[in-house]
Amino acid sequence: METVGVGVATTNSDSYTGNNSNSVSSNPSSPATRGAAGSIRSSRRSTSSSAFPIVRFLQAPVTTLFEYSGFLRPRSSNDNHESESLIPHHHNHSSSDSGTASSSDGSNNEGEVSIRIMGDGEQEEGHGDDGGESAVIGGDGGGREREMADSSDVDVRSGANGSNNNSDSSNQQRYDLQQVSRWIEQILPFSLLLIVVFIRQHLQGFFVTIYVTAFMYKSNDILRKQTALKGERKLSVLIGYGIIFTLHVIGVYWWYQNDDLSSPLLMVPPKSIPPFWHAIFIIIVNDTMVRQAAMTLKLVLLMYYKNGRGHNFRRQGQMLTLVEYALLLYRAFLPAPVWYRFFLNKEYGSLFSSLITGLYLTFKLTSIVEKVGSFYAAMKALSRKEMHYGSYATSEQVSEAGDMCAICQEKMQAPILLCCNHIFCEDCVSEWFERERTCPLCRALVRPADIRSFGDGSTSLFFRLF
Repeated sequence: METVGVGVATTNSDSYTGNNSNSVSSNPSSPATRGAAGSIRSSRRSTSSSAFPIVRFLQAPVTTLFEYSGFLRPRSSNDNHESESLIPHHHNHSSSDSGTASSSDGSNNEGEVSIRIMGDGEQEEGHGDDGGESAVIGGDGGGREREMADSSDVDVRSGANGSNNNSDSSNQQRYDLQQVSRWIEQILPFSLLLIVVFIRQHLQGFFVTIYVTAFMYKSNDILRKQTALKGERKLSVLIGYGIIFTLHVIGVYWWYQNDDLSSPLLMVPPKSIPPFWHAIFIIIVNDTMVRQAAMTLKLVLLMYYKNGRGHNFRRQGQMLTLVEYALLLYRAFLPAPVWYRFFLNKEYGSLFSSLITGLYLTFKLTSIVEKVGSFYAAMKALSRKEMHYGSYATSEQVSEAGDMCAICQEKMQAPILLCCNHIFCEDCVSEWFERERTCPLCRALVRPADIRSFGDGSTSLFFRLF
């Protein structure tokens, strides 16, 4: 019977002599080699992650950020080609009839490992080889061992092919990402120059837009804080804020009195066809100034309801909501005159300009219908005398509940009985339902999902450009 064995031979092709502290075993699969390689990789990784390459960031900012974040493999200093670090090196895996497989470790490889299947006649010759150490594993059942060797060889090849395919796709993705980043780096300087020139051409418009927007955001914050103070608001503070808001609006329109900025406020189109960026500027300034004027009106309402409690506080929230929805409806109309003049440009042809203008007015009509519905709902809520989330509680019901409001932890004032049989102060529960729809205790749905309330004095901060 023929005996088949598996021989493993290790041959040292090169020799290396060095200090014991700097020498590493030539076998790439040895634990020492793996430990040394892992320590080198970890030290390199920690070094690259700890120090940000500022010089390379100034030269190639996008690529440097991708490499620092781990999307791309960092390039070494001696890379001369763009895609050298990303194009994979394909190795040809060949196998002979006896199922031979070889592996190399680059230029630093110091030995070769070969595995072959030997018969009875070859075992003696294998003992006589001078290449190095050899090990023979033999036994009976040669056909079975051949099948096992063949199946293991197929598994190794399929696993290697799968890993190579995954590596190729990953490297290709990284290569594409690096090409995109370098394309962005090429157009980035020119784009920055264009942005600088554009800002210089519209420098005053940029400063005015930033100023009025920042002023509006700060005014909205002030108004919300004054609304939250309720009875602790000071009349002199409200008057002072009202004067500042009014002077701000008057000053902006006085500064642009010759630029036909105020005519769209009366739904009158500009006299001349505005350029695109000038049309945007007119719409933004008018939209911001209208909201600023509405904040002044809300301050007047806060003065009127300064000492309001209970029913008056609820009415204050309804009035603030009504003012906001009236403002939203008016702001929906505000850009229409400017864009009507912009689209109705006879230079594009009367048919084309009429068609574009008609389409714009049609789209605008759909948004206006929605704003009209919200304004009507706010008017209906204001005219409703009874509360839609409860009723006034009797003295017996208050006594059974303990005559203590769970929100303010004080004696109830004008107690309100909700549909879930919980009782709270009218002042407290009215403020609660300005932002919630459930009971403060049991979380039962009490307030129906109608329009959004602006009873806290807030103003919508989104711009209406179209």
